[in-house]
This record gives sequence, structure tokens and C-alpha cells, in this order.
Amino acid sequence: MKFRTGSALIALQLACMPAAFAQAQMDTATTPDSDEQIVVTGTRERARTQFDTLAPVDVLSNAMLESSVSGDLNDTLAQLLPSFNVQRLPAADGQAFVRPATLRGLSADQTLVLVNGKRFHRSALLGTRGAQAPDLAAIPAHGIGRVEVLRDGASAQYGSDAIAGVINMLLDDKPGMSAYGQASSYYAGDGNEYQGGLRGGIALGDRGSIVFTGQYDHAEATSRTRQRPDAIAFQAANPQLALPNPVQRWGQPDQERIAGSVNAHVDLVEGATLYAFGTAQSGEGVTDFNWRNPAGTASVYGASSAFPGFSFAKLYPAGFTPRFGTRFADHQAVGGVRGDASDRFHYDLSVSQGKSRIDYTLGESLNASLGPNSPTSFYLGRLTQREFNLNADFVYRLPVGLGDPVNVAFGGERRVETYRVGTGDPASYAVGPGAATGLAPNSNGFPGFSPAQAGQWSQRSVAGYVDLEWAPIQKVTLGAAGRYEDFSAFGDTFTYKLAGRFEPVHGLAARLTYSTGFRAPTPAQLNTRQVTQGLDTKTLQVFNQGRLSPTDPIAVALGAKPLKPEKSRTLTAGLVGQTDFGLGATVDLYQIDVDDRFGQSATFAVPATFANPDRFTSVSYFTNDFNTRTRGVDVVVSYARQVGPGKANVSLAYNYNRTEVRGGNSASIANDTQRRIFQERLPQHNATGTLGYDLGKVGVMLRGRYYGAWTDVTGNATGELFQRFGGIALFDASVSVHVTKALTLRAGAENLFDTYPAEATNQANRGLIYSRNAPYDTDGGQYYGRLELRF
Repeated sequence: MKFRTGSALIALQLACMPAAFAQAQMDTATTPDSDEQIVVTGTRERARTQFDTLAPVDVLSNAMLESSVSGDLNDTLAQLLPSFNVQRLPAADGQAFVRPATLRGLSADQTLVLVNGKRFHRSALLGTRGAQAPDLAAIPAHGIGRVEVLRDGASAQYGSDAIAGVINMLLDDKPGMSAYGQASSYYAGDGNEYQGGLRGGIALGDRGSIVFTGQYDHAEATSRTRQRPDAIAFQAANPQLALPNPVQRWGQPDQERIAGSVNAHVDLVEGATLYAFGTAQSGEGVTDFNWRNPAGTASVYGASSAFPGFSFAKLYPAGFTPRFGTRFADHQAVGGVRGDASDRFHYDLSVSQGKSRIDYTLGESLNASLGPNSPTSFYLGRLTQREFNLNADFVYRLPVGLGDPVNVAFGGERRVETYRVGTGDPASYAVGPGAATGLAPNSNGFPGFSPAQAGQWSQRSVAGYVDLEWAPIQKVTLGAAGRYEDFSAFGDTFTYKLAGRFEPVHGLAARLTYSTGFRAPTPAQLNTRQVTQGLDTKTLQVFNQGRLSPTDPIAVALGAKPLKPEKSRTLTAGLVGQTDFGLGATVDLYQIDVDDRFGQSATFAVPATFANPDRFTSVSYFTNDFNTRTRGVDVVVSYARQVGPGKANVSLAYNYNRTEVRGGNSASIANDTQRRIFQERLPQHNATGTLGYDLGKVGVMLRGRYYGAWTDVTGNATGELFQRFGGIALFDASVSVHVTKALTLRAGAENLFDTYPAEATNQANRGLIYSRNAPYDTDGGQYYGRLELRF
């Protein structure tokens, strides 16, 4: 690349990067004298590229995002970024629909998600292991201009959650029209998915633009299931009954969603630009739970003196499989004004509000303790997450007589985060008269939210920062950042970041960062409890398990203590090189230490002497007693050049990531399950390689993906079972034809060779073939066709 004095500015950052300026920066797509794309994440300098950044940043274009067959942005990022993993989690309650995604092997809520540089709200779902992260599927990919992924600790720049890094979705702001339609299906003949999207951008003269996007996605269920052995035995003993085959389905859920976005800005007067943007989604889905065997589920089919002569065998003679349903909605709205008060003074004032709402339902079920008075379908309750942010950001460029002016930024942020649990139908949490005789209370499969669980909790925080950036000489970059925040739930914290970049040779640079970080526990993690039902994989008996608030009396009696913020220290060192003939490469080594890491305690049997109205067989609670160290390396190589009659684009990316539990208190160290989850649940080796070749109107894309070995964990009423899985390689291919300037047709396949992993032996007696915790799709090959229009 040709280096520019103006683009080699060095950052001396003493505070949070005010993300509000990211929108202003994204208005310029390229540098003044280069075709290289400007990066706006992880830096506040307006002329910085991927080569110039102090920390590694991946840039994914809209074309790359739409190269995946999936309509879920999680899947797309997992295919393109080796350090990004996402699980399918069929039949895993709400996680079947809001799937946890991780960066660099850390927890899902240790990666901060931004839209146009503004914090995106969390999902209302609190995952099984306690993470509460944003739902990336809520953002329509067709409305995204590009995604920037900062792979470095950035709490000092952005605040809570940015321990692993930052994912910044930059909405498209260019005038024009585009539309697409896509259909896909798995080789096995199921999982048909239909997608469509429309984007319209209008220029507001020379003063601004407004872009609207709409996207629709309907995905049918998949099933990779065998008939359960106990179902086969029951059928043989009861030939007069007709059992479904299989009695329960393991696979992706039926799901439908519609999403949209808007992105607008207009120059009001000289030095003042009004901007507004937002996203919204609404959808629903359904998935199967475990089949209830009439011959083995005494808590449902057992005789009860409370209901003489009654048996649920009359209602469900062949057993039943509860159907867990969800209706969800998200929206985020941001508005503000930004501009230049002078050549040296910039400002950005903004307000944002986000909300996630999830309603749960359960069909084809019952509350056994109510006997003949039990309904067969239930409304289970509502989860709601609300977030409100106020931001004020200012920048002054101060001449100092040496090198470029010092960028002096200052400002503040106020956040309010609220979580609410709404009750379900009374029958969904009722303990009826049959409970005294051994019949299970609550809606069978997923107990509804009771008044004891319901409530509303809030947390407030304020933050202030100062930020300095400076370029004393062209070849050396120094940086520092600092941020102070005060939270109503646990007090204040201060984080900082130091960075440096040195380019001794044209096109080759070394970079180094050190930062501290934190993640504040959310109101949901601090206050809520959850009741889940499972099926013991040995006894095939349904059991109740409770995940309790750390302040719950049972949890306190078992050793729970109030939650604290997670704190981190991150060191990243790397080399970056770029040539004038299309070859670029980066190598970054990192170490992330997290103290008081958030997790779930060991599972405890509930003593008979405890008050236990929910009839838990076992309970756990959230804790942050673990200390972990994550070490890894990211290697990225790219090449783009004319080769023969066409143009070739080649990219290779590899991530090695290893987490080790370094300490904690005696109780947490003894929690072998949580330790192994931290250390082994995700592959340590991940890689992806893409080869694209364009020749005239025809383009060909080949992609290979490799996932290393990992460990599965399956919960039982009395403990956990583990299984180790080896590495797997998957391959994708597609061919596109530009029929006209406006019309493109593309056809392709993902998992081209229909590769499946090893079978999950610990769950075979439930009919499941492949692990539901796999960090990749286990449904086999999938083919698709796509039509695109652009004007």
C-alpha cells in the first residue's frame, strides 16, 4: 500500500472511544488517495485502514455476508471468522431460537455488539450457562453494508462486555435498490428454507440519504433422529397403538421471522447533521421436547388417590412430546445530531432505546398434578429486556507544534438496563392436589413463570472518559485509553488500554496492546431464577432442576455469594504486512486473563430438610469464582490479483484458542463440569479458506472449514456425562452468473460432501444421533439457489 502521512496518525487514547463518531466516519468508504477501506471500529482516527489499526480488525463486506445459505447472521460469521463459534442447540429451551455465539472462546456476553457504533441491546434470554448476549439474528443481513470485528479487549474504549472484542454492524447508507430471493434444502430432504429481502435507498439531494430494508425468512424443521429404544419396546408391547416414528425430533426448529432496518441522515445546517437508524424483528418458532413414555413416566401416568379412576393414558395413550413454542420481537432505535462546530471541534449527541421481548408457550402437554382439570396447552410467561442510553461525545484537535494535532476527546454516557419476568397461566406453575401422591406439578416440559419468579429489576450506570490521539512521527504509534464507570448494583470501576504500532519497513508493521476490562453482571443474572425439566439419560425419568438467583435462600444455604463484575487483562502482539501486488497478512498472539469469571456452580442435591415447593431434585446458581487464562493466535492471509483472464481472491484464516482454569475458591475448583466446559467445550483449532475466481460474467467460490476436537457435556439428574469428538472438515461451493448488469443467479451447496460428525453415544437412548452442542451444523449437506437484483 502507499502510505499517507495523514493516515499514519498515532493514537494516544486516555478514554473510551466515543462510538457515536463511528457513524460519521462510515460516511467515507475509502481514503482520499487510496481504494483501501476505512476502518471505524477500534479507532477514532478518520483515515485509518486495516493496515493502520493498532489492534486486529476484520472487515466483512455485504457480498461476503450474503455468501452464506443461512438467514441467521450467527451462521455467516461462524463460517467467515475462525475465532467465532455458534452452536445449534436443538431442544434446548429458548437457546434453540436465540443461539449463543462466542468470540475467542469466551462467553457469549463477553463480546460487545454495536450497530453503527452504538451499543445494541441484549436479548431477553438468559442462557443455560448464564450468558445474556445480543441476538445477532435480529439484525437483517441485507441491510448491512459491512461488519467490522475488533479482535482485542476494548472495555476501556466501549465499556462493559468488550472483553473478547467488538462486533460492529454498519448499516448500508448508499442510494439504490436491491432485492433477493433464495430457496434451500438439506440433502436429507428436510429443512427447506425460503428467504427474501428488499432494500431501497434514496438520496436526499446532496444533503443526506435514507435507506429502508426488509427481510423475510421461513425455515422448516430438520430431524436427525432414530426411534428411541424405549419407544420401540413400548410399541412392541402395545401393537394396538400407533406411535410416531420418531416419537420426538432432534433438529433445527420450525422458525419464521421478519426483520427490517432504517438508516438515515440529513444535513440540517452547516455543521449540524441529524441522523437516525434502527432495526426491528418479529417471529415465532416451535421445537420438540423429550417424549413421555406411558410405561416409564410414573409422575404422569401413575395412579393417584386424588383422582380415582382417572389416568392420563386416556388422553395420551401413546405418550406425548411437549412442543415448546416462542414468539419474539426486538427493536432498537437511535437518534442524534452530530457536526463540526469549527474545523477543530466535533460533537455527537445521541439517545438510543432497545427492547427484546420473548413469550413462551407449550403445547401437547399437561400438568399432571391437576389430573382431569389440566389443560393441554399453556402460556408460560414473558421475558423482557429494555435498555436506554444517552451519549455525549466531543473531539477537539489541539495543535502542539510537533507532528499532527492531538485529538482530545471527552464525554459521557448514561445507561439504564431493566429486566422483567411476567407470569404464565396459573395452570403452568400450579401445584395441584395430585402432587401429594407423586404426580408432577407445573406444565410438563417447561414450568411456567410463577409469581415467585416474576418481577422487574433495573441497573443504572454512568461513565466518563477522556481520549487523546496523536501522531508525533509517521513510523511510530502510541496509544492509551481510560474509562470510569459507576454502577448502581455494585459500585465503580476504571479500565485502561495502552497500544503501540511501529513500521520499520514500508508495508510491514508490528503492533502491541495491553488493556484491562470488565463485564458487569446484568439485572437478569443478579435476580432471576429458572426451573427446567430434563430427562435422565440413564433412568429416562423426568426431573426438575433449578437455576437459582445467588440471593435465593436455598442457594445461599448451599454457598452462593453476591455476583461481582468479571475483570480481565488482555495482551495482544502482532505483525501486519501489506504489499503492492495484492498480498496481505496478519499474525496476532493474545492472552486474556479473566478473574471472577461468571459461570454456573456445581449441581447440588436439595436436602430433604429444605423448603422445596418446586420439588427440585437438584439446583445450581450463578457464581463468578473461576479465574481463567485464554491464549491463542490469529493468522489471516489474503490475496487479490488478476490471474490469467480473470481475477482471483484468496483468503486463509486460522485461529488457535486454549482456555485454562487457573484458580478460584475450593468449591469452584471442585466443579469439574464447569472447568471442563471452560476448557474443552469449543475446538482449540479453527480454520477457514476461501478461493474465488471471477471470469467475465461467471464467478466461482470454493470454501473449506475446519473445526478441531471438542468435548460434549450432557446433563443428568445426578451429574454430567462427557464425550470427546474429533476434528471435522466441511466444504462449500457456489457458481454465480451475472445474467445482466442488474440480475445475478447463484447456485451452490454448503457441506458439499454431506459430511457428518461422530454420533453422540451418551444421548442415543433419547433418539438423538449427533450432539446438539456441536459448534457446527450437524444436519449434513445443503443446496440452494439465489436470485439477486440490483439497480
